[in-house]
Amino acid sequence: MIKKELTKEDRIKKEINRLKKLYKDMAENTMKKVISLIENAAFMTVTLEDLQDAINKNGTISEYKNGENQYGTKKSPEVEVYNTMIKNHMGIIKQLTDLMPEKPAPKKEDEFIKILKRENNG
Repeated sequence: MIKKELTKEDRIKKEINRLKKLYKDMAENTMKKVISLIENAAFMTVTLEDLQDAINKNGTISEYKNGENQYGTKKSPEVEVYNTMIKNHMGIIKQLTDLMPEKPAPKKEDEFIKILKRENNG
């Protein structure tokens, strides 16, 4: 079976849905504020994946020609964009992580209850 490649928009939507699931327990008024961060994080995640593919395929160095006899190499444009975007992406992920709803701590069984259970079980 050949897997159909998703469009960039579909991949972004899929990532948005994945991130929203992580924040499903968040208060609705807070979620309205966070949705923009989620959408930007999803866009950056997919774009970074595409940039990684391009860098893996084409390398990190580009050749250039500035006129008749001026040749050289420089950092590829994909690397430039990737380096800037990864920093922004990490900032958004940090913000989202800080806003993650806290899970209640597991309740520790009272020692008295444990003793009672042991006595009842034999």
